[in-house]
Amino acid sequence: MNTGTHIEHNTPAVELINLHKSFTPLTGKGGKVRAVDGVDLTIDSGEIVALLGPNGAGKTTALDMILGFTSPTSGTCLVYGGSPRHAVQHGRVSAVLQTGALLDDLTVRETLAMIATQHSHHMPIDQALDRAGATSFADRKVSKCSGGEQQRLRFALALLPEPDLLILDEPTAGMDVNARRDFWAAMHAEAERGRTIVFATHYLEEADQFADRIVVMGAGRILADGTTEEIRALGGLRTVSVRWNSDDGDAATALAEIPGAESVRGEGERTVFTGPDTDAIAHHLLTHTKSSDLLIVQVPLEEAFVGLTHQAQQSAA
Repeated sequence: MNTGTHIEHNTPAVELINLHKSFTPLTGKGGKVRAVDGVDLTIDSGEIVALLGPNGAGKTTALDMILGFTSPTSGTCLVYGGSPRHAVQHGRVSAVLQTGALLDDLTVRETLAMIATQHSHHMPIDQALDRAGATSFADRKVSKCSGGEQQRLRFALALLPEPDLLILDEPTAGMDVNARRDFWAAMHAEAERGRTIVFATHYLEEADQFADRIVVMGAGRILADGTTEEIRALGGLRTVSVRWNSDDGDAATALAEIPGAESVRGEGERTVFTGPDTDAIAHHLLTHTKSSDLLIVQVPLEEAFVGLTHQAQQSAA
């Protein structure tokens, strides 16, 4: 970690208090856009947090304020107890963004060497290349690197000052499956070294597999905050699946008679009922039908995510 600083374990890595950010549209019409609308969020040192949300949810704007790229309209944004710009200037925070200017005519190694001169303290160039998985193409010109390789270069650049906090904004956008897998393997290694990692993503499987905690954003607000299982539960629905017995007639027709059930669908040999009161659904199926092999599960993360963001869009409309 950065030898010039020390992580204060009792001080949050990130603290957002009633944070707002509004923009005036380029057209100047329609009033201000509230990109971030009253966000309260604390991220402790060592956490791995995913910001999940559709386009326009406020994820990137929130990250921009944490990085000091823009200032809040109102509210407070603290990084390790101080201003974001102070943390960035002292090498405590680095970012891997979707895009960022790279000099095409330099090699990957030359790019790292040039940027390293801007840091008062930095890890050895070869170590940064190795940790980012970029050693194999270190002598390749940036213009000849694939999109995934250029993201690995950005990752190596972010590691140079040995930051305490890594911010990732859609870091694997445009990567193929193998490149994404390799990228997250490298990121896992950094998390194991104790870095705090905050990443925005559209990929639900990345949030599910990598994050300790998921923060769902929509319409500039936080809609949910918790583990994957807690987010699923907040989606409000669970499912009851059974092997439907044909003696009970058509399941779709029976739906109206099942308390707590809102919908029914077939999945292979099983019939799946969805609704907020799975206990009532299960009790009815066990006592009033010949169905067998009953199973109650939370809805998939994707369904919970869609449900939460849909509710936010309706409220904002």
